[in-house]
Amino acid sequence: MKEAHLTLRLHEKLARALSRLARIRGVAKSQLVREAVAQYLGTTEWTQDNRRMRARDLAEWLRALPKLSPDETADFALDIDRARTAVPPPRAPWE
Repeated sequence: MKEAHLTLRLHEKLARALSRLARIRGVAKSQLVREAVAQYLGTTEWTQDNRRMRARDLAEWLRALPKLSPDETADFALDIDRARTAVPPPRAPWE
């Protein structure tokens, strides 16, 4: 398969989180970026490594994620509240 090269700049915190996760999973940073782009685009056909993550690795990955700012946290909470009111509750199976 022919590949294209891409250069991108990341915020320092995001770059550190990417490096940490790559080290935890034992894969190259470029592999993680390929997986993230494929997931964002809604496809997994281009990813090369679909290994499952152990719970310990998942916990490390979650710790490595950048923390939300207070404003981002408030926006996230607002998004959740809006989603709760926008989506009707599930119907009981016997209805």
